[in-house]
Order: sequence, then structure tokens, then C-alpha cells
Amino acid sequence: MKKPFFLFLAALVCCFLQQNLLADEPVPFKAVVVGAGPPMILIPGLASGSNVWDGTVAHFKGRYQCHVLTLAGFAGQPALKGPFLEKVRDGIVKYIHDQKLNHPVIIGHSLGGMMAFWVAETAPADVGPIIAVDGVPFFSALMDPAATHDSTVGMAEQYRAMYAGLTAEQFSDSNHRFLAMMITASSNVDKVASLGDKSDPKAVGQAFYEIVTTDLRPGLKSIQAPVLLIGSDAAAADDTEKAQAHKAYSAQIAAVPHHKLVFAPTARHFIQLDDPDFFYREIETFLKENQK
Repeated sequence: MKKPFFLFLAALVCCFLQQNLLADEPVPFKAVVVGAGPPMILIPGLASGSNVWDGTVAHFKGRYQCHVLTLAGFAGQPALKGPFLEKVRDGIVKYIHDQKLNHPVIIGHSLGGMMAFWVAETAPADVGPIIAVDGVPFFSALMDPAATHDSTVGMAEQYRAMYAGLTAEQFSDSNHRFLAMMITASSNVDKVASLGDKSDPKAVGQAFYEIVTTDLRPGLKSIQAPVLLIGSDAAAADDTEKAQAHKAYSAQIAAVPHHKLVFAPTARHFIQLDDPDFFYREIETFLKENQK
């Protein structure tokens, strides 16, 4: 006679614990809304804050409602426990539904570009034009076309452990060195670092692990939205290396039904900062061609 009561009690306890665990979990990103018009979601890259989009927001806020994200664990936001990129993806899809955003334009840089592809695969009927700024469906294949999840796990685990062991000062030093290679102007390096240095090193390591081991290419054929990939080939030493880079980028999005690939002629990885005039011009042209 007592068994049903104990089963009910066990179920109640499990429900309580689950609710409290979920309540303790930080949200996968912070969103700030600026401007008015059709929705545009802006997703920064690894260890970056929302300020990487300051110029982009200033350019578009008169015509678009800009939803500027800062991902969990980056730029001072509370980190999530364990793997989190899938949580970010699901959170963006939920955000689109909860905010009733009508086919938002999604612009993502680096990790954010990868995330834009992932959201477009996951909710193909719910998103508008996708713009990936030097972000691709499988980063590891840019360096090694034969790369697979299994072949990258060992290296990814080493980097994850390295980041987890960094002090805040060590991470800041490492972040500055990285940004100095990825951004041309020192003033922009300092600007991006001002928020990026507040990132949680362990969260950055986990994100890096997931970026280099996650291959989104098998799902690209499900994307219904038009895609613009803006690449950077500034690191190419000569025309041969440039041609190899173009081939690698092209292969990344070959399966997307409706796609366009362009390269910034002089910009490094942070194209929106290094060559904003080119960046805005390419986006404007793409949106005019593809927005309803």
C-alpha cells in the first residue's frame, strides 16, 4: 500500500532537483537590443564581447533591430557547466521563437559564424539570410581537408586542458597576443581585449574544444536560407596559398543550396574591424539580393 506513495515522493524529489539544477544554470547568452526594423542577430566569436559589433550596430540600427549577443563564459558573462555550444544553439532558436523574430538576419564572426550555420541547420524555416564572417562549419578542415572529429580530439583536449590551467593574467597575455595577429590596428586590439580579457579561461578552452571537433557539414544541405561567407586570405604568403585557401573555404559551404563566397582583400580575421567599408558593402548587397 505504501509503494505508490514512495514512487510519488521519489518523482517529486527528482522534479525538484531538476528544476533547481536548471534554475542554477546561467543563460547561454546575454542579449542587448538596439535599433528598430527587421530583426538582426549578431553573434561574436571566441572570447569576444559585444563590442566587436559596435560599428556594425551603428551602421544598421537605423534600419534593423539589432540583437547583440554575448555568449556564456565570455566577456564577463557567467560560464555554463560542461559542453555548451549546443546550449547556445538551442538558446538562440528559443530566443527567436520567444521574441517572435520574423526570419532574422544572423551575422556571426568566427565561432559566431559557425553558430549561425548551426542555427540555420536546426531551424531552417525560422531564419533569414545567414552571414558568416570568417566562420565555417568545420574549422579543422580549413587547415587539414582530411580532418575528422576523431583526428582532432587529442589536440583539442590538450588545448582545453591548457586553457583550464591559465590564471586570469596568463589568459589576458595570451589573448592580447592572439588578437594582435588577428586584428590590424592596435587600437582595435585593445578595444576587443577590454572585454575579451574578462572571459573565463576554462569556458574558452571548452569552446575551443567544441569548435575544432564539431563538423556541421553533413547538415548543410538542410539550410533553406541564403548564406554569405566572408573569408580572409590575408595570411596567405603567395598566390598559391591564396588559391588553396579559396578552395578550402569553398569546400566548406559546397553543400549549402544557396551560397555566396567573397574574400576581404586586406583584412585579417576580424574583417568587420579591419575593413568595415568592404564589410558593410558586401552585406548590403547580399541583403538587397536576398531579403524578402
